[in-house]
Parts: sequence; C-alpha cells; structure tokens
Amino acid sequence: MLNKIVLKVNKENFLLSYFVSIRTMIKENIFRAYDIRGIYPSEINENVSELIGKGFGTFIGGPGKKLAVGRDVRLSSESLSTSLINGLTSVGVDVLDLGVVPTPIVYFAISHWNLDGGVVVSASHNPPEWNGFKLCREKARLVGSGLGLEEVKKLIQNKNFKLSKKGNVVNRRDDILREYKAFIFNKVTLKRSFKVGIDPGNGSCSCIAKEILEKFGLNIKAINDTPDGKFPSRSPEPTEESVSALKELVVKENLDFGVAFDGDCDRALFVDEKGNTLRGDIVLALFIRYFLKCGEKVVYEVSCTTAVEDEIKSKGGIPILTRVGHSFILDKMISEKAKFGGEISSHLYFGDIYGLDDAIFSVLKVAELLSLREASLSQLVNELPKYETYRENFEIPDEYKFKVIEGIKEKLQKEGYNVITIDGAKVVEKEGWFILRASNTLPQIKLTVEARNKESLQELTKFATEILFEVYKNIKNSY
Repeated sequence: MLNKIVLKVNKENFLLSYFVSIRTMIKENIFRAYDIRGIYPSEINENVSELIGKGFGTFIGGPGKKLAVGRDVRLSSESLSTSLINGLTSVGVDVLDLGVVPTPIVYFAISHWNLDGGVVVSASHNPPEWNGFKLCREKARLVGSGLGLEEVKKLIQNKNFKLSKKGNVVNRRDDILREYKAFIFNKVTLKRSFKVGIDPGNGSCSCIAKEILEKFGLNIKAINDTPDGKFPSRSPEPTEESVSALKELVVKENLDFGVAFDGDCDRALFVDEKGNTLRGDIVLALFIRYFLKCGEKVVYEVSCTTAVEDEIKSKGGIPILTRVGHSFILDKMISEKAKFGGEISSHLYFGDIYGLDDAIFSVLKVAELLSLREASLSQLVNELPKYETYRENFEIPDEYKFKVIEGIKEKLQKEGYNVITIDGAKVVEKEGWFILRASNTLPQIKLTVEARNKESLQELTKFATEILFEVYKNIKNSY
C-alpha cells in the first residue's frame, strides 16, 4: 500500500514537473533578427518572460544597472511586463516602469536619461495573439542578431543567471511623457496649422498622439483612438488595404494629410490629401529635399528608391547605405551622427531626437515641411524624381529562404553581375535595379524592382523572378 502511495506521489510530481518544464521551455523560433517574438501563451508566456528578464538583466550587468520597461496595449502585455520586471529585479537591476507607452518613448527614455538600456513588451505590427520583447542597450541600441541576442539566448537556455539583492521598481510614466513633450517642442517649427487625420489603430499611440499633436496647433481628426489590445478596427500593421477608413476620412473631411500608426507607434504610414498612401522612402526623400544641409549624412536601406540618393547628392549630403532593420539603421544613425534615416516600411529616424525612429515626430516633420511651401503633399511628392517600382513577397519556408539568397548571390556573381550583398542580393543595371532579400521576421523572400520606365521594370522583374525560382527549385530538390 505504501509503495502505491509513493508511486502515485512520484507520478504526480513528475507530471507537475513535466508541465512546468514544458511551459518554461524556450523555443528556438522566438529569437528573431531584431527581437524576441512569438504567440501567447504557447511560445511567449509569463514564465518565459521572467527567464528573459533574468537573462537580459544578467547580460546588462545586474546590480547598479537601470533599465526602462514599457509595454503596448496587447491583452497579454501587462502580465508579461510584470513577470519580466520580476526577472530583471531578481538579478539586481533597477527598473523605471513606463507602463503603456509608444515604443519610441521607451527609446527616448533610455537615451534622454542616459540609462543602461530597456525593454519594450510588444509584438509591434503582428496580430493580437502575438507578443514579444525588444531588448535595448545604452542609447536604445537594439540587442538583435549579431548584436548580443545570441549571448542573451545562451544565458536563458543555460539558466546562467546571477541572482542578487532585489532591484527597485519606480513608476516614471508621467515624468517621461512630460519630458518628451518638452524636448520635441523645440525641435519643430510650424508656420501655420494643418488639418490632419490620424489612425492609431487602437494601439499604443491612442490618445497620446492626438494630445501631443494638438499641442503644436494641429487640427486633429482621429479614428480608432481608444486603446484596445484586441485591435478591433484593423490590423496592427498599417497597409494600403487596412487604412481605407483613414483614406476616406482625409478625402471626405478635406484634410491636408493623414497618418496611420502601427501597433507600437514606431511606424507612420502617410496618406496625402487625395487619399494616396506614401512609402516611407518617399517621405524620407521629402525630408532630405527640405531639411538636409550640405555635408549632413542620411542612412537608408538597400531597397529604398533611387530618389533618396538623388536628393542626398543634390543637397551635397552624404549617403550611407545599410541593411534593412531598426538595429542596423539606428546603429549607423548614432555612429555616423546622421541627420535622417529611413526604410520603405515607414520607419523614419531623426538625428534631432537621438537618431530614433518616432512616428509622432514624423507627423510633426511632415507638417513642418508643408509649412515651408504653399503646396499640397501630393504636389511635393510629384516634384521628386520619378521611377517605376514593383514589389512582391514570395512565400519561401524559413529553412530554405537564406540558402536561396546565398544561391542567388553565387549564381549572379558567376554570371558576371556586380552584386551588392549588404542585405540579400541587389543588382544595379543601367536602366534600373532589383533586390532579393530574405525577410527576417516571416517565411518570405522579398523582391523590389525599380526602373526608369515600365518596359525595363518588366524585364528586370521577369529576370529576378526566374532566377529566384530556379535557385529555390534546385535547393529544395537537393533535400
């Protein structure tokens, strides 16, 4: 009888231990190029969050280090933030808790308060069931792939934590919002007011953006402006299709322009007065045309339009080409002391605010450039150099996508093409260029083609697509 009882207890303990270990198991796929991200609660949960806090706190240095922690509006973000902070403080880190704020506010806190780093609990533009962590070092430099994330991952997997006297937690949300508003107020000069439509998409910019923009005298018409982690109005990712309500608002209300924010407010998708969406690199080209001075630097990624380089050179600026992604561009913004930076995906970076990408500040700069000219936003865009552009995303499994890109590079180089390999494979010809690059967040290979005319665009697109599928087929068949 005693043996049966012991056996039953041991079985129950084993099952309990098994389910706890399953819940705290760190899955490889959550460690991505720029952050840690996965589905809640199967991949990201409170136990995993606490381990991440312990691992990152140990990586940063533990006792005496100060980190800012902020979160987005997702339903899981509050509990994940709490468990993360428990992990951080368990290794001696002091935490400045910023609560629900836009991601750029966390970045700003790190730089403005000269902190040792910070964490944003957010899955950015991913669907509502996702969540994640953006880990930052000093000056808001992201701890991404090749920039320390592998070391953090190893600390977590080995549970090699340096537990210490518990760190302190202080709520600083009101302080950072007040200091942010005061800081940017002197960075923008508006000569007149504008009517602007904003669509925060129920994300982190809800309520905050309207208040800040109105402080500058802008007349704001807002939709989807209530924080809601279910994102009932549209996807957290602003796209041509998802911002149809904003486009209708801009045209119907005769607004000067509109802007849609992503879930954590570090991207701003602009809409001109006619309801046309503008890519991030086009907005960057406008900033360069109206604000760049001779000798100043601009950081831009490999798939940006040639118009960006055209504008930099016409102003006597210095172009700096880099890989796609926040961690790479911000690092260059800081090290090169650049004036502007940008990506097609509508991340826009500003030297005036520590090199950070900030969607709210982007709105103010668009309003400022409009105040310099008696012209509409669409008219200013039409004055930029014109190129034909084509973009497509091809579904390629994660286990193949990087091998395919390497195969494409090898094939093109063997055939005598001059291949730019900063990020993917970019081929520049006399009439245009194309780039094939693997997505760092999705099972995709992204194609961007640009040419001086439609005929050249079609030829380059056909060539790039054919080489992609030829290499993909060969690699797939070899497995």
